[in-house]
Amino acid sequence: MTLEEKIISSIHELPETKKAEVLDFVEFLRSKTEEREWSALSLSSAMRGIAEEAAPYSLSDLKESST
Repeated sequence: MTLEEKIISSIHELPETKKAEVLDFVEFLRSKTEEREWSALSLSSAMRGIAEEAAPYSLSDLKESST
């Protein structure tokens, strides 16, 4: 019996309230995975090409002046 089959068999034996809890947990696990994927995707998208960009300021622009 595969893991998936064991899980399904175990769920069939649970009362409806527990099945609802299992569903909530599965949806929670899915959302965690999706968040991680989106987070990695958005970071990589934000950083794409940044090394090739020209700097908007020169070093002299960034130096503090005290007047």
